[in-house]
Amino acid sequence: MNKDELLDEMRAAEALLEGHFVLSSGNHSSAYVQCARFLMDADRAGRACAALAEMVRARVGEVDLVFAPAMGGVVIGYEMGRQLGKPSIFFERVDGEFTLRRGFDIAAGARSLMVEDVVTTGLSSRECIAAAQKHGADVVAGCCLIDRSDGRADIGVPLVALAAVDLPIFPADQVPENLKDVPAVKPGSRGLK
Repeated sequence: MNKDELLDEMRAAEALLEGHFVLSSGNHSSAYVQCARFLMDADRAGRACAALAEMVRARVGEVDLVFAPAMGGVVIGYEMGRQLGKPSIFFERVDGEFTLRRGFDIAAGARSLMVEDVVTTGLSSRECIAAAQKHGADVVAGCCLIDRSDGRADIGVPLVALAAVDLPIFPADQVPENLKDVPAVKPGSRGLK
């Protein structure tokens, strides 16, 4: 699966949305990628993750462990672990910080891959990577289905994306005129406050 095929399948799954959205960073956008809609079809998720796993192997080599931030990364993290034949764990936010729970642990020095569905600013990825490093992981790279920063997001390690696209984001005080009269929604897992 290449970038164009992924985007076509995202549209078909009604996972690439247009409107006025508030992202988890607090920034606004006219586009939102709802990967949960895309990943709900196991065959589609498997095809996309097989292509992403191939890219990861080519660019990073073998890893020992896959980890992801909850909530958005849980499904794709599991599928990437399956595609790579490696264990997959996830971090959950507890009092705002990524924490390992459920008996998960990381062997010291384990070559580890952080997996996200979508990367926008890279903040959640950096926070999750830092948490994994505190647990002894050697984080060699991150990966995602969609890098909506088109390669500008810095997660602190190399980022492998199945598709890098430039989906605009705007600070809350710089929303363009064409979005100001459109009610803002936040379809992600953290909701509007």
